[in-house]
This record gives sequence, C-alpha cells and structure tokens, in this order.
Amino acid sequence: MPSNIVLVTGVGGELGGKLLARLGNNPDFERVIGVDTTPPAKSVLQRMGHAEFVRADIRNPLIAKVISSAKVDTVVHASTTAHPAGPSRRTAIKEVNVIGTMRLLAACQRSPLVRKLVVKSTAAVYGASSRSQAVFTEDSELIPADSSGYAKDAVEMEGYVRGLSRRRPDITVTMARFINLIGPEVDTVLARYFALPVVPTVFGFDARIQLLHSADALSVLELATVHDKPGVFNVGSDGVMTLSQMIRRAGRLELPMPRGVLPSIGKVLRGARVVDFSADQVRLLNFGRVVDTTRLKKEFGYTPRWTTREAFDDYIQGRGIRPVLDGGLLAGLAGKVMTAAATGQSAAR
Repeated sequence: MPSNIVLVTGVGGELGGKLLARLGNNPDFERVIGVDTTPPAKSVLQRMGHAEFVRADIRNPLIAKVISSAKVDTVVHASTTAHPAGPSRRTAIKEVNVIGTMRLLAACQRSPLVRKLVVKSTAAVYGASSRSQAVFTEDSELIPADSSGYAKDAVEMEGYVRGLSRRRPDITVTMARFINLIGPEVDTVLARYFALPVVPTVFGFDARIQLLHSADALSVLELATVHDKPGVFNVGSDGVMTLSQMIRRAGRLELPMPRGVLPSIGKVLRGARVVDFSADQVRLLNFGRVVDTTRLKKEFGYTPRWTTREAFDDYIQGRGIRPVLDGGLLAGLAGKVMTAAATGQSAAR
C-alpha cells in the first residue's frame, strides 16, 4: 500500500531538509509535513514544493496530535544525531535521541492510520574496539547497554523501535544504519576533522574508514518512504580507506601522538568550538568501522552511486580544501628527515 501522508522529523538538519524537499515535489503524496524546532534552510524552503513545515518538538507529547490530526500514515524519523559536528549540549541531544524517539513512537503506536516507519539510525551501534570484527553485518552484536555516548542513544532508540514492531506488527519498519556521512554540504565530525590543517592521530593506529555520500543517504531514505522496504539495513559505500590515506588525500599534515593525549586535544578543539570529539568518535579514529552492505543491495535493492574514495574526493573538491603544503615540499621535507635519521644512526654506531 503506497504512502499518502508523510511526516518527516529533523527537517532543520541537512539530510532531513533535503528529504522534505524531495518528497514535497513528489506528486504521488497527498501531503508532506516536516517537523522540527528550527525551520529548514532557506534553500529547502524555496524548493519544497507542496510540502509544509510545522514547528514542533518531538519530545513534546503534542507530536501525537500532529500525527493524528493530519492523518499521517508514514513517519520518517530523521532527527537522530549520532555525532554532533561541533560542541553541543549532551543532555539536549540525548533528549531528542531518546525521549524524542519514545514520544514519537508512542504517537505512532496510538494512531491506527500509521502503517510505515522509516528510521535513520547509525552503524555506531556496533561500537569500535580492538575486539571488533573486521566487517559488521546486520546480525552482529550491538555495543553493551552500559556503554556511554551518542552510540548508546542509538542502541536505546533501536530497542524502542523493536518494541513498537512487537506491539504493532502491522507497521512496516525500515531501519537504516548509516555509516559515516560525508559530502560537500554535510557538517559532520569527520568533515571538520579532515579540514583541520594539522590532523591529530594516535601512534600505532591506522583505522579503516568506510564512508557514505549524503546523496546516497538521501536516496535510501526516499526509497524507503516511497516503497515498502521492511528490515534492518547497513548503508555504506563500497570500499574503505585508511585514516592516513585520507589525511594525505586531503593534503593535511598528520600529527601522531600518544593515545592518552588525544582526549586532551579533543577538549581543546571542543573548547575552541572547532570540532567535538566524543569518546566513541575517538574509538572510531583508533579502530575504524566497516559494514557489510549485501542486504542493502540484494534485499533493499540499492547500490550506492559513490564509493568511499569518490565520496571523500567530492567532499574535498566541494569544500574547496587545498593542501596545507605543496606535495613536492612535503616530499622534500620527508627526505630530509629520513636522511637526518640515517645520519644519526650512523654516528651512533
């Protein structure tokens, strides 16, 4: 049964706003409603078609009135935040991720007209550690419930979604576990991290990183809204890059440091309102995370257009990121360092 009246949360964000505009220009929908505490960007408002914006807080029980009065049959929950790009209040984000999801799902459960739920989740639910498996599938164990941070929020949120599925088996539920998003217009932790002139890393670690272009993330949410795609799906681009490869490709200077120092560096960057390194984000930069997307391609029916490398290159070009130092100069400096090191070793003998 096709969707008719759609409600999208988190339209004040980049991904939710673009989805609102995309759905608002689809004539197959009778009505498209976007809700958030802040309005969409002006560029979205100018091209959102017949979609409408309603200023509403999903943490408020009144969200149930919005869903029932508008006779919503499809809800797209795109307001969850896995890793805020810049410094932000942890309590406020947790309330949106956890309390907001609880309120929204309670409203869906009470409305007999709701028949589809699309949820934007994150691959951070798998965690990142020295014991992590090389490639995560949708059936992999999630991080322990006693962990902390934004990843824990996502694990709790998914638990509430599974509870709704048990109570309302008539609702088609699609859960998209996005890997790290990247793109010219996306403001993420990694986007800010690779834009730093000097990029701090940890001695002895070179994480394998998988990315997803924001355009592919948008397409997945749109397809799940337009068609019934029940299930849990890892969503990531083909291919991986190591952290050192990405730093060199962006023309940044790598600054390896002891593992215990990185949290202190993170506090400095957070205090300067540059980038927010949460504990689980630091673990990602140490150990990396790669997901299997077989189910996305075979069952969901979507193959990302951008590979990890292509998505990263588009981010570099779109942001206008230029090398900190000329490649030839860097090579010359590296050669001098190697020569000096060899001379020192010879003298020591």
